[in-house]
Amino acid sequence: MPDYLDIFYSKENKPQTSYPKKLVGYLFDRLDMQPGMLMMEPGVGRGEHLRQFKNMGLVVRGLDISKEAKVLSPDLDIDIYDTDDNRWPFDDNSFDVIYSKSFIEHLRFPLRYVEEAYRVLKPGGKLLTLTPDWEVNYKKFFDDYTHISPFTFVSLENITKSAGFIDVHVYKLRQLPITWKYPFINHLCAAISPFVPVRTTQPFLRWSRELMLVGVGIKPDSSL
Repeated sequence: MPDYLDIFYSKENKPQTSYPKKLVGYLFDRLDMQPGMLMMEPGVGRGEHLRQFKNMGLVVRGLDISKEAKVLSPDLDIDIYDTDDNRWPFDDNSFDVIYSKSFIEHLRFPLRYVEEAYRVLKPGGKLLTLTPDWEVNYKKFFDDYTHISPFTFVSLENITKSAGFIDVHVYKLRQLPITWKYPFINHLCAAISPFVPVRTTQPFLRWSRELMLVGVGIKPDSSL
């Protein structure tokens, strides 16, 4: 049976681009990450983001259900593991950052995921979750039949808080790097987005219309 990485993330369907490097650089700076931090990424896939975090000086680990993940990223420390409703193979208080992008929406038990992230994070550690914004993407969300759990701004905030995280902050991100440097361009994108076809393949138009949610939560220091 074909592997999901071969189907959805083949070089033909999704050619590798410079976007992961740009996104990781943006997140690294915005969230005040530091070289030497320990990061774990569930659903590592092709390893494009985890590799960039490693290049930024973080010490990284990855988990993925697909054996192909190790084949695609022999340079990364990846364990083959199904994280959905299972206890992760790490000790309590092990990591400074848990990062995922376009992963939590594939889970049957997303609350279990957030609770496990809380367990393995060190006090003061950060959970960083990126997922499609359901309110904007609902017309094509289920084009990917492996999508199970859609999230809104409110539900991502609430599920993060429910696991015990504090200082929870959720915001919307347009996946156009130029808007990170020049935020005023977001106004142009918002103005044209209602007129953009749902399944356009033109990159600027697509990412003007579609939005990601970025959720951040901090594991409290138990000594406080």
